[in-house]
Amino acid sequence: MPIYEYICTRCGTEFEELVFNDGKPVACPKCGATDTEKLMSACSAKVDGGGPNLEALQGSSCGTGGG
Repeated sequence: MPIYEYICTRCGTEFEELVFNDGKPVACPKCGATDTEKLMSACSAKVDGGGPNLEALQGSSCGTGGG
């Protein structure tokens, strides 16, 4: 069950909602209106560490053009 972000077109409140049925209208938690629009959500990812392990890549033949 995905969590969607919405905005209420009546009062402007932005909120998240766990959606069980995508066809059912979602009500605003502040004013109760069902005049809501689904927002485009940004994807998030957690990255541990600072970056690629360059020492491990130096021994690789990937991207060198050789075999």
